[in-house]
Amino acid sequence: MKNNKFTQNALSNHIAEHITEQIIKGELIPGEKLIEHIYAEEYGTSRAPVREAIYLLSIEGLVERIPRKGAVVKEYTENEIYDLLEIRNMLEMMAIDRVQRNGASSADLLKMTDILADMKGVTDVHQYTQLNHSFHMTLVEMSKSETIKTMYLRLGWPLLRIQSISFTNDGSIEKSVREHEMLISFLREGKITDAADLLKRHNEDVISNMKKKLG
Repeated sequence: MKNNKFTQNALSNHIAEHITEQIIKGELIPGEKLIEHIYAEEYGTSRAPVREAIYLLSIEGLVERIPRKGAVVKEYTENEIYDLLEIRNMLEMMAIDRVQRNGASSADLLKMTDILADMKGVTDVHQYTQLNHSFHMTLVEMSKSETIKTMYLRLGWPLLRIQSISFTNDGSIEKSVREHEMLISFLREGKITDAADLLKRHNEDVISNMKKKLG
């Protein structure tokens, strides 16, 4: 019985990851209904693991249940989008403030440099979004604040989905790469104030890009 339960949980997680990727890539659009039997047929399973996967996605904020319609891809309001991006900005500014107090970690700088090298070779928006998140997550970890890290992680998949939309603008990936390179340089040279100013502009540009898309 335990093995069956474990297998079902593993399958539910796998299905949830698949649907998440479809949402982040834009293959499933906001408001689109998730048809349980289609995923059940695709994975050769009953609807139970699919239902559990959809439940997990609703907790993550990617899916919502609408009366008489069922589970659909969540459509964020403008206020929700701006709130997520502004909270992200606030947490990253708190992180850089801690770095200014405690110094930049050479191990984290090396990790950011490695991630940046991967970012330079990517043109796919989905892959770039994932790498970008890893880069910023490393900056947050550099703060050595578990509170900031926990709050940042709570922004979760909705933040990645919004960021992936912003990276569809022409030239946005190239601009992002240049600014991440500058950020590492400032941190390595101990120019934390310059790094903070750059990070603030970088994040505010994402908000500006989203305003243009929603306008």
